Amino acid sequence: MNYILLVAALGLWSATAAVAQTALQPTQTTAPQPLIVVEDHGGVSALPYYQALHPQDAGPDQPPVATPVPRAGNSAVAEAAMLPVRSARLSPGDEPRRVIRAPGLSPLFLVGDDDRSRAWLRQRRAALQELRAMGLVVNVATPEALVTLRRLAPGLMLSPISGDDLAQRLGIRHYPVLITATGIEP
Repeated sequence: MNYILLVAALGLWSATAAVAQTALQPTQTTAPQPLIVVEDHGGVSALPYYQALHPQDAGPDQPPVATPVPRAGNSAVAEAAMLPVRSARLSPGDEPRRVIRAPGLSPLFLVGDDDRSRAWLRQRRAALQELRAMGLVVNVATPEALVTLRRLAPGLMLSPISGDDLAQRLGIRHYPVLITATGIEP
């Protein structure tokens, strides 16, 4: 009798486990839930960087995501808190020109707070504006130095950020440099 009860209990347990496993498996029809913003301190959207990567959940039927507008008071304080920015893998110098294949990559450029970068920005400002290139300031110590660089390049977005990861991925050792979907050029 105990043997029959044991077999019946095992059968009931495996049927229950199968139902539970089926219930826990994701279905093909469930759509991903949108992210919930818990707190927003302002700042600049990183969306342009991710659009070049063609995210899986971005489709033609999806409306574009709204880009948050930076708040003047909070963004300046938050940006100052990020400084100084140091990129150990990058230094001012001549980066060799080369061809790359990065379809969809939006143009961006790397500069620092140094004489070479300031001269490069003055010389290439119009071309960078025409490309709508995003500027990454990879070596800068103070908010005042960042403001000075921005004054040299009105109309261009310059954001302080370490360039070490990008330098490693692209094999870059020097800046200033322009990076496009087809090449790297000094």
